[in-house]
Amino acid sequence: MLKKRIIPCLDVKDGRTVKGINFVDLRDAGDPVELAKRYSDEGADELVFLDITATHEKRKTAARLAERVSKAISIPFAIGGGVKTSDDFREILLAGADKVAINSAAVKNPSLISECAERFGNQAVVIAIDAKQVADGKWEVFVGGGRIATGIDVIEWATEVQNRGAGEILLTSMDKDGTKSGFDIALLQAVGAVVSIPIIASGGVGTKEHFYEVFQQTPATGALAASVFHFGEILIPDLKTYLGDCNISVRL
Repeated sequence: MLKKRIIPCLDVKDGRTVKGINFVDLRDAGDPVELAKRYSDEGADELVFLDITATHEKRKTAARLAERVSKAISIPFAIGGGVKTSDDFREILLAGADKVAINSAAVKNPSLISECAERFGNQAVVIAIDAKQVADGKWEVFVGGGRIATGIDVIEWATEVQNRGAGEILLTSMDKDGTKSGFDIALLQAVGAVVSIPIIASGGVGTKEHFYEVFQQTPATGALAASVFHFGEILIPDLKTYLGDCNISVRL
């Protein structure tokens, strides 16, 4: 059985880690490289860095962050934000990232998914999907750091990105983001029912029990969290011990 992954997420704005609620009201959480090293030392399985203003401000993600992070840690990490072309993708991989997450650019140009999968391998392609509920059992894809509605159905989009060669989906519930009320189980179950590639659950975690619930009730292979790790509310070693005691297979 594949072990479940615990993945701290570092939202980066102007070179600093930040965290908000429902994608707004941001507060500073520290230097991303220092946090990355801490999480690596504590036993995180992977890390995700998202430049949350790169697309909105029409800036490319700085490969320099990937270079700095790769020198500080040995665990896999992904970087996303502002990636528009396969050359941008390549630049980040060459700088040291293991994976690249794309969202807005993939929606605008879905063939970018296939192009990157063919050039760099499926395992390097993470499609970030920011989902907002618009009706019972229905979610819409948002882009531009959660600012722009696309009219695209999340379930249909998840199916398409898998068919185009994505290796993984980072699925964020905008409704749950920063609320600490638990992951969006219904959303994760709905997407998990139509794709077979790994899903990282994102948005809403507030307690160790929420991690147990998402692994117990959905097909998610990874669970991502930010503020509960950044501000010391949950410690990764304690979380993994708890999950292991609950018979969830994790790397201890």
